Amino acid sequence: METLSAILPYIQIALSILLVLAIILQQTGAGLGGAFGGSDSTSGFHTRRGFEKTLFNVTIVLAILFVLSAFLALITR
Repeated sequence: METLSAILPYIQIALSILLVLAIILQQTGAGLGGAFGGSDSTSGFHTRRGFEKTLFNVTIVLAILFVLSAFLALITR
């Protein structure tokens, strides 16, 4: 259990960096006006395909792993 406590912070740092990169790589069709309630005809829901869908799923998995590692860090203290 001590070795897990020793390497868990490094795992969390790696997961957080990967999660931030995965979020930054995702591109949305909405512009700055859409963030403030403006509307245009191109901003809307669309089907994710190919790399965009894979990146979306990887982001979800990374987020779940990060949350699980945070709970594990709370338990091991």
